[in-house]
Amino acid sequence: MSTAEEFETRPVSPEKLQSAKSFAASYAGEHVAGTEFVIGALFVSWGVGATDVIIGLLFGNLLAVLTWGLVTAPIATDTRLTLYAYLEKIAGPGTIKLYSVVNGVLFCVLAGAMITVSASAVRILFGIEDQVGYFPTDFRFVLVVLGVGAVVVYMAVKGFKKLAAFAEVCAPWMILMFLVGALVMLPTSVSTTGGIDSINSFGDFMRVANESIWIKTQSDIGILHVAAFAWVANLAMHGSLGDMTLLRFAKSPKYGYFSALGMFIGHYLAWICAGIMGAGAAILLKTSITAIDPGSVAYQALGASGILAVIIAGWTTSNPTIYRAGLAFSSLNHQWGRSKVTIIVGIVTTIIACSPFVFSGLLGFVGYMGLLLAPVGAIIVTEHWIFPKIGFTRYWSLYKGNKTNKAAFITWVVSMIGGIAVETLGILHLFFILVPLWTFATLLYIGLASVMGANDNYPEAAIAEKAESDRQAKERDYLSSNAVAAHISKRSVPLPAKVAKYFSWGALLSCLYMGVMSYMNNDIDTITTWLIVPTLFYFITATYAYLAQDTE
Repeated sequence: MSTAEEFETRPVSPEKLQSAKSFAASYAGEHVAGTEFVIGALFVSWGVGATDVIIGLLFGNLLAVLTWGLVTAPIATDTRLTLYAYLEKIAGPGTIKLYSVVNGVLFCVLAGAMITVSASAVRILFGIEDQVGYFPTDFRFVLVVLGVGAVVVYMAVKGFKKLAAFAEVCAPWMILMFLVGALVMLPTSVSTTGGIDSINSFGDFMRVANESIWIKTQSDIGILHVAAFAWVANLAMHGSLGDMTLLRFAKSPKYGYFSALGMFIGHYLAWICAGIMGAGAAILLKTSITAIDPGSVAYQALGASGILAVIIAGWTTSNPTIYRAGLAFSSLNHQWGRSKVTIIVGIVTTIIACSPFVFSGLLGFVGYMGLLLAPVGAIIVTEHWIFPKIGFTRYWSLYKGNKTNKAAFITWVVSMIGGIAVETLGILHLFFILVPLWTFATLLYIGLASVMGANDNYPEAAIAEKAESDRQAKERDYLSSNAVAAHISKRSVPLPAKVAKYFSWGALLSCLYMGVMSYMNNDIDTITTWLIVPTLFYFITATYAYLAQDTE
């Protein structure tokens, strides 16, 4: 998709909607990412018990999937607008300018963390020491970050379809690398667990996990904190509706449930596997897990393949994040164009990435990101769904000719200040603030909007609703007729692409076999030396299969 077809200010046209496969790959790729190495290891350093991690992540990620599927995707596919275009329609240009700056800066920092994670792997090739402080200690690391950032920005400029294509090739291998890395490192943790020589049951695994991986040292951090974090971690994308930007391309709101691939493979399996890898790497290096970066963790477990895994894991998250940041800043002035803005945003993001602190403080950052953005999600949901049910007029501020929806602006600012105050005073833990904050913002917005004109009648509303209803009807007709045509004229996959795909699957099976054998024989050296061979074979064959099928 060319940059002119990104629909920054108008609904996506039916012929540009993307298939389910694109969203499955996008969510799996984005959420099996560089930050998984960071967060998985941080749970170990947190001092959280194994049971708290395993059960807490299960429920927290389920809540995240339900938020995507029941809130974000239905609104995105109903409006076909970016978050910024829809918020401007609700809250006016005045509010969207401030929101776009805040949102864009937050996404820049988040994307910067991903680039730093990728660079932590590349720096191993140049003999640069671990970068875990607030600022880089080696100028060569800065050069590495600049190089990694250039690749990431190039991909983000290419738009959504290119991002999905990149993720589609990388995602299966990335998922496997977390699993293989955990298999390779698990015997190291077993060796430090008294009374356990091997894992023969789930009980044995839990004993190893509690005594050598997730060793509980913090009595005040438990299962609820883990569950809350798992939900809050991506609140900016689901509860704050940031993923309207991506899901507006979905043919069905059900595509929001593809987030389960990211949550349960990335934010469940990958976090657990990363914790196992991090604990094992710390044992082998005879150091604390807080003293090593993601590059060292992956390199200890997977060798050269680990370096590649961290690099690609950082790319698959930073690419769509910079894409979102570009859309945020381009909404300030639609004449700037998304591509130019994305390049500038990418440069700023890369500069931010030069400081390792952006990933070392990641847990707190995503909590504050949710705190700042959650009230806006509450405002949008209230206007889109609650207002019609209580007799209020959607987009009432627009019909009044306001440049700023004062009710929305006041709600957002007051909610942010209130949330920060509650966290600062220690009334609630940062991860527990978001639900009461959302409720407060909803009630405050309804109250303010009711006295500012939301419950009045506007002649323009009926005309606008009719036009939107007609647009949706045309979209449904197009999709139904196009589905029949696509079924009749389904394109056959060329033979070379089929052969290449089968070879790529064989390469993945070879990687898994090597991981299993390494676990059974407690042999790390063989896999760190030879895993790169089936890895490279996979990328050659999988890329060829994708390109051969795509160009037919």
